[in-house]
Amino acid sequence: MAKRSSPEVNAGSMADIAFLLLIFFLVTTTIETDSGISRLLPPIEENEEDVIIKQKNIFTVLLNGKDQLLVEDELMDLEDLKQSAIDFLDNGGGGMDSNWVIWNDQTNDWENTGKSGCNYCNGKRDPKSSDNPDKAIISLKNERETSYATYVSVQNEIMAAYAHVRNQRGLKLFGETYEDMKKSWYDVNSPEHKSIQLKKKIDQIKKEYPQKFSEVE
Repeated sequence: MAKRSSPEVNAGSMADIAFLLLIFFLVTTTIETDSGISRLLPPIEENEEDVIIKQKNIFTVLLNGKDQLLVEDELMDLEDLKQSAIDFLDNGGGGMDSNWVIWNDQTNDWENTGKSGCNYCNGKRDPKSSDNPDKAIISLKNERETSYATYVSVQNEIMAAYAHVRNQRGLKLFGETYEDMKKSWYDVNSPEHKSIQLKKKIDQIKKEYPQKFSEVE
């Protein structure tokens, strides 16, 4: 009786199937990535010179490997960070008899007067704290062991402090918050959408309370 030969496997077909499976895997698989914190960085100033910064104008925030928060070398609870940052930004320790920024009608823009005063600040005017919002710098440093969740929470509190002083200024000057102005600026259905007058209001608040936030490695 003659032996029946075993059917041969088509190696070419197997390779095609493997290739198709690989393509299917690449197309259908979702690669997860950590989303970072979106922030618009300030433009680089031309001819920027080295400036001596007084220690009182730096608000130091440290996060250690145990997720403990140290503000100005003292332990602080996270829920107290926002108010502490607000007090620093709005302190106005340079006095209220002058102002560091004025509107120039000739250039149609805001300009720095070179003075330290802040006649619109609402803080305690502590001479040991920041002179004015332009000089007030918030510095954040964290250790490698700091958890990502705590790091994000601290950043949120700092950004909330900037939002507070800007919203407060907007209400006093124009009867609406800075956040509402930004919404109107981007809302195509708003009568103030991309208007020159609204831009001037937003620019004034940003100038009077600039966001000077530094992350130290």
